[in-house]
Amino acid sequence: MQLVIVESPAKAKTIEKYLGKDYKVLASYGHVRDLPPKDGSVRPDDDFAMDWEVYRDKTGRVKDIADLAKKADRLILATDPDREGEAISWHVRDLLAKKKALPAEVERVTFNAITRNAVTEAMARPRALDQDLIDAYLARRALDYLYGFTLSPVLWRRLPGAKSAGRVQSVALRLIVEREREIEAFVAQEYWSVVAHLQHDGTAFDARLVTYDGQKLERLSIGEEGTALAARKAVEDAPFTVEEVETRPLKRNPAPPFTTSTLQQEAARKLGFSASHTMRLAQNLYEAGAITYMRTDGVQMDSSAISAARKAISDRFSGHYLPEKPRIYQTKAKNAQEAHEAIRPTDFARDKAGQGDEARLYDLIFKRAMASQMAAASLERTTVTLRDPTGRHELRATGQVVKFPGFLAVYEEGLDQRGEDDEEGLLPLMRKGDSPHKQGVDAAQHFTQPPPRFSEASLVKRLEELGIGRPSTYASTIQTIRDRAYVRMEKNRFFAEESGRLLTAFLERFFERYVGYDFTAGMEDELDEVSAGKEEWKALLRAFWVDFKPKTDEVMDKKPSEVTEELDGYLSDFLFPPRADGGDPRQCQVCIAEGREGGRLALRGGKFGAFVACSNYPECKYTRRFAQPGGEGEGDGADGAMGKDPETGLEVMRKTGRFGPYVELGEGKDARRASIPKDLPDFDLEWALKLLALPRIVGTHPETGNEIEANIGRYGPYLRHDGKYGKLANTREVFEVGMNRAVDILAQAGQRGGGRVAAAPLKTFGAHPTSGGEMKVMAGRYGPYVTDGATNATLPRDAKPEDLTEAQAIELIDARAAKGPPKKKGRKAPAKKAPAKKTAAKKPAAKKAGPNKNSAPKAAKKAEAG
Repeated sequence: MQLVIVESPAKAKTIEKYLGKDYKVLASYGHVRDLPPKDGSVRPDDDFAMDWEVYRDKTGRVKDIADLAKKADRLILATDPDREGEAISWHVRDLLAKKKALPAEVERVTFNAITRNAVTEAMARPRALDQDLIDAYLARRALDYLYGFTLSPVLWRRLPGAKSAGRVQSVALRLIVEREREIEAFVAQEYWSVVAHLQHDGTAFDARLVTYDGQKLERLSIGEEGTALAARKAVEDAPFTVEEVETRPLKRNPAPPFTTSTLQQEAARKLGFSASHTMRLAQNLYEAGAITYMRTDGVQMDSSAISAARKAISDRFSGHYLPEKPRIYQTKAKNAQEAHEAIRPTDFARDKAGQGDEARLYDLIFKRAMASQMAAASLERTTVTLRDPTGRHELRATGQVVKFPGFLAVYEEGLDQRGEDDEEGLLPLMRKGDSPHKQGVDAAQHFTQPPPRFSEASLVKRLEELGIGRPSTYASTIQTIRDRAYVRMEKNRFFAEESGRLLTAFLERFFERYVGYDFTAGMEDELDEVSAGKEEWKALLRAFWVDFKPKTDEVMDKKPSEVTEELDGYLSDFLFPPRADGGDPRQCQVCIAEGREGGRLALRGGKFGAFVACSNYPECKYTRRFAQPGGEGEGDGADGAMGKDPETGLEVMRKTGRFGPYVELGEGKDARRASIPKDLPDFDLEWALKLLALPRIVGTHPETGNEIEANIGRYGPYLRHDGKYGKLANTREVFEVGMNRAVDILAQAGQRGGGRVAAAPLKTFGAHPTSGGEMKVMAGRYGPYVTDGATNATLPRDAKPEDLTEAQAIELIDARAAKGPPKKKGRKAPAKKAPAKKTAAKKPAAKKAGPNKNSAPKAAKKAEAG
């Protein structure tokens, strides 16, 4: 028997069908172990030794693999063909070796698509595990651990209310915060445009004034209304004739097939998908055998795929749409071992795959890959120049005509934004000396616009341009900064929250090097050098640690008040913007109103986070929260109409009831209602309609054939299948979870035993700085409490679970732990009977009494900790 290990059950089922009876294919359900989330998992003083721990919910799976491995003649590690896939295979092999369950023959195979041909060909060409890729994984994992577990305690102790920080997430957050600063610093400039509406041979077109009174006009040349009106009158009064007609042919070539990054960008632009949703859908399509591997920087396609694409083009279009020679795209891969094919369909005869969002994403991938092998588009750009008799005023009209669509017949690449001067359309045929009829002239006022906030597509593009992170990690990076509430999304754009600005200011001020774009990009280059076998991974870690550790120690030695004072100056322009009346923005207006002098506002730090306070405290009680829950600008939205459901035409109403805010569609008994979860800060009509449409059917389970349902219940978001339940991390997962992830969650829930949904935490935080356990707020029998897995601390009566901060959680747990373990209540000792009085007379002995049932000790009650 030959044992094959892959990541997912869907992939295992497909591959086992291809390989036959001699093979047994098991899924590891992703990574089987990781560094424990506590101090000491990576030990720099011990040559960066690393301690690994099997996930609790994977112990059963590891045992199953080990039991079969002992019976197998050969172990084939067939995890994904990238750095993470190599790492999973390494972990499995290492665990089996320690359990003495490793077969005599161990081999590694990789395939770029889950098709019969790809799998059987890969099985015929096995190799050994790639140690360079494994070393690169170890370096990255240790690096991220050391960054997070060394920096996060500094944040908790020197920046109250702050959450943990990550190596790549912090830089992505900095990009969003810097864009917010650019927008705030932007000063709009007024400018005017003058446009003539003309007509020739029955065709209307517009011409823009480009020269006025002999001066060539730039965008901002006409800066006020008076000049604009004078220019408009000059155009109205003068006759204009065609002076020059320039027609220039243009060719546009198709874009290459998708890489991970460009797929995320286009799916965001054209389909409105988040990066994480796109990757889940792509994972499902890959495991279904519909597309090639979706984590790749490569733009090249296999020669057989190019031939299949060209055949599909010739079958669907005339010969003009097929170029004479195949188009060959090349990427300058930094590491040849990690270079894969572009994302493409596995079969160009298959133009549809999946359902719903999967089908939409497949259509995008299919069309992009096919268009990449099609003929160029032929266009014609015409520029017409018109002048008045004096030659001092000049109008210009431009038009673009598609003469032959070529690849545009299938696909056109999206743009993040289109310039206001972009003009496309058909111009009438004109010759020199023609005088188009003037129908009117407009003078329009404009204002320059600040740089746009990042969308997911433009943020991914910018991260890739800077060389920060890797495309395969962008989805999780973006989701992390959203989950930590450092940013919020409004109309698909990122807005920096106060907590994100405070964290970025802290890192820029005290750890400037480590949130620098060049440093982070350079670190990625070094990791690529490790995976290429050109750099030793521990040498990379030593170079990082020798500077980073002393820097964290230096900041930890500062007093919290010193940190706050420096941040007060660093954030001064944001905290205290100029006042409209020109007064001192730091002057306390409450003190002025109450007749006090010297009241100055400044940033302060408290145990619950940062706030702005007056220097006249305690006489002046003025405070303003900053970067704390419940601060200015927060709120869950006003009740009222949100818009109409496009399917029913009914109004969607937002309301507040005894159990909190909810949305309602319709009236009376037939109305549909849904509670509004607290983890949707960007709640809008689209989210309301999604909630009202629940439950959502994820799909049919690959093993049972029964439906998997995603929904939100009393204890939070969950999955249900055959009477069994699995907990989801957040509300977004209800709508984004794919089949592979759903099967994984349900399998893990099954391993834990029981079909009930475990009580969901009311709130979760990061790891406790001392114990390393994840901190959660739970609903207890005697009220809510916070726990790190070792110590339970009851929340004060006036404290709301949703308002508890991470700093407060640490403080409560530490205070409870300092008191020692709770004392158990025991039974009271029975009262001693008074000795019988001696009597002179001898009396007959009394009958022996039976046992007194009431004197039996009662079971001591277990007191809930905290």
